[in-house]
Amino acid sequence: MAIQSSPKYHKHKPRSPILIVVISISAILFLYLLSTLISTPGFSFSSAGALALRKVMQSRYHRHQVLDKYLYWGDRIDCPGKHCDSCEGLGHQESSLRCALEEAMYLNRTFVMPSRMCINPIHNKKWIFHQSGNSNSEERWAASSCAMDSFYDLDLISETVPVILDNSKMWYRVLLTSMKLGNRGVAHVEGVSRTELNSSQYWNLLLINRTASPLSWFMECKDRNNRSAITLPYSFLPSMAAAKLRDAADKIIGLLGDYDAIHVRRGDKIKTRKDRFGVDRSLHPHLDRDTRPEFILQRIDKWVPPGRTLFIASNERTLGFFSPLSVRYNLAYSSNYVSILDPVVENNYQLFMIERLIMMKAKTFIRTFKEDDTDLSLTDDPKKNTKIWQKPVYTLEEEGS
Repeated sequence: MAIQSSPKYHKHKPRSPILIVVISISAILFLYLLSTLISTPGFSFSSAGALALRKVMQSRYHRHQVLDKYLYWGDRIDCPGKHCDSCEGLGHQESSLRCALEEAMYLNRTFVMPSRMCINPIHNKKWIFHQSGNSNSEERWAASSCAMDSFYDLDLISETVPVILDNSKMWYRVLLTSMKLGNRGVAHVEGVSRTELNSSQYWNLLLINRTASPLSWFMECKDRNNRSAITLPYSFLPSMAAAKLRDAADKIIGLLGDYDAIHVRRGDKIKTRKDRFGVDRSLHPHLDRDTRPEFILQRIDKWVPPGRTLFIASNERTLGFFSPLSVRYNLAYSSNYVSILDPVVENNYQLFMIERLIMMKAKTFIRTFKEDDTDLSLTDDPKKNTKIWQKPVYTLEEEGS
C-alpha cells in the first residue's frame, strides 16, 4: 500500500455501541438478500442491471485477489526491442504475451499488462470479411492500436494469472509505493533468467522491471520446444477472448449447428523471392499448392465426409477462391454473419479471435500447419522452418521430380 501522511482527526461524540451493531447487521442482511435475488433465475431489476452489478462484483473480486508483488515487461508487447518501431501479427504478439504471463505465474507475481495492443495494417484490411459489392477491397480500419480489454477478458485471465493494466490506478499506486520503498521497491533487470528472479535476492521486491529479449518477448521462453516446460497452452489466450467476442462466436456456432472447420493461411506465408539466378524461392515450398481448393479436397477427404457444413477462415484475398469446395461441402464464412459481427468487430484481430473460437468448437478442425503431432493439417510444411528458401512445388508431378 502507498505510504500516506496521517490524517487530522476531530473529536466526535461517541456513538452508541448498540446502534453500530444494528447498522452492521442491517447492512449484512441487505447484501445477503441482494446477492440471493441476483442469483434467482426469475429476478430482474432489469436483468441488464443485475448483470452489470454482478460483473462489477466479479471484477472487484479479482482486484482484491491481486498479489502484492508485480512483474513489468514494458508498455508495449515486444518493446523494448527491435519491434518497438514495428508491429507484429496477432499470433506473434500472443506468443510474447503468453511468455510474459508464464513468467509472472512462475514468480507468483501480478503481471502488469500493456493497456493497448498494436494492430499491423497488413493484417487489418476489410477484404478478409470476403465481402463483395461496392466496398473498397483495400479499406482499412483507422485504428493502429486497440485497448487490450477489447481483445481479452482480463478478469478471466486473472483467474489463472492475476493481471492489471499499465494505465490503471493500481499501477500508479505501485509506482509511487516502489519509489518510497527505495531499494526494496524495484529492481531493473536485464539478461536475468526466471530461475534467478525466483531467488531470495528478488523475493521481497515490490516490482521487477524486466527488460526482455531485444529480439522478441517470447525469446525468453527458449525451451518452448520442450512441451513439458509449457505452463500455459497455446489455447490459453484464444479462450480468454473478451465477453463480446465470445458471445458473437456462440451465436454463430448456434447457427452453424453440426460443422467442421479449416483455417487456410495463405497471403503472407506464400510469398516468394528470387535467388541470384532469378529462380523463385519460398520458405514454405508446398503451401501455395496445398492450400488451393483442388488439393484441399484431396487432403480433407478422409477427415470430412461429403455434405458436411465446412466453416472456412482464411486471409486469402481473392473472392470466390474456395468456391470449388462447394461441390462436396456446404461452405460458410464470416461474411455470412455480418449482422452479428458488424456491431462487435472493430479490426481483423478481433475478427480472427472470433473465428478461432468457432474453429475450436468444430467437430473436426484442420489447421494450415501442425502445432503438434496430433493436429490435422493442410500441408506437411513446418510452420517454423530453418530459413532455407526452396523452389516452390505446384503440382504432384513436381513432387517426384
